[in-house]
Amino acid sequence: MSIFEWFSINHTLVTIPLGGGYAMSWIEAIGTLFGLACIWLASQEKTINYLFGLINVTLFAIIFFQIQLYGLLLLQLFFFCANLYGWYAWTRPTNEQGDHLQIRWLSKPKLIATTLVSVLAIALLTRYIDPVFAALARTSVSLLNAFGAGLTLPEPQPDAFPFWDATMTVLSVVAQILMTRKYVENWILWVVINIISVGIYAAQGVYAMSLEYLILLFIAANGTRLWVLAAKRQQQGA
Repeated sequence: MSIFEWFSINHTLVTIPLGGGYAMSWIEAIGTLFGLACIWLASQEKTINYLFGLINVTLFAIIFFQIQLYGLLLLQLFFFCANLYGWYAWTRPTNEQGDHLQIRWLSKPKLIATTLVSVLAIALLTRYIDPVFAALARTSVSLLNAFGAGLTLPEPQPDAFPFWDATMTVLSVVAQILMTRKYVENWILWVVINIISVGIYAAQGVYAMSLEYLILLFIAANGTRLWVLAAKRQQQGA
């Protein structure tokens, strides 16, 4: 078997007896495991989480390429860069004393600004989600074709859940950025994102994905608990 066949979504690892049966490929299974490990290690404040995150987004970019979700493929590029930056930020001393980033809460002005930007971005993306994702798809195809991919742009379908899809997309970007700076609020956002994801995937009949996000929900809830306690210890020790 060639490496291209091994990375194919048609290379099935197991068929999960959910709904009408869900054929999980090797690449999806491994990508999911690395994603779960990434989130768990991040909740433990382990910098190595970013290595697992880089592998996760790379494998999922390959999946999105194969199923022609080019907008999501381009989003994986953002997450790849965010993981690289997070790895750098978590290991780089923040001052001459060699101190590193500490787990903390957003200041009130930053919280208000983050909330306003997120609400505005969700509203705009909800309104223009179809042309935005179509533009992302065109950009992705153009970039890939520049490297000789020879792709044909697929016909985009209207988004089935524009508000919820926009909310998950915007909050995922915001949460990833907050995580790179060790703000507790990132976990609260991941809890919200995972609750929405469980409902959306269940409504679409993708029960395996719904189960995966249910597991991520519990990890994010535990991450919230651990980081709240860590932030409290930082405040008491200050």
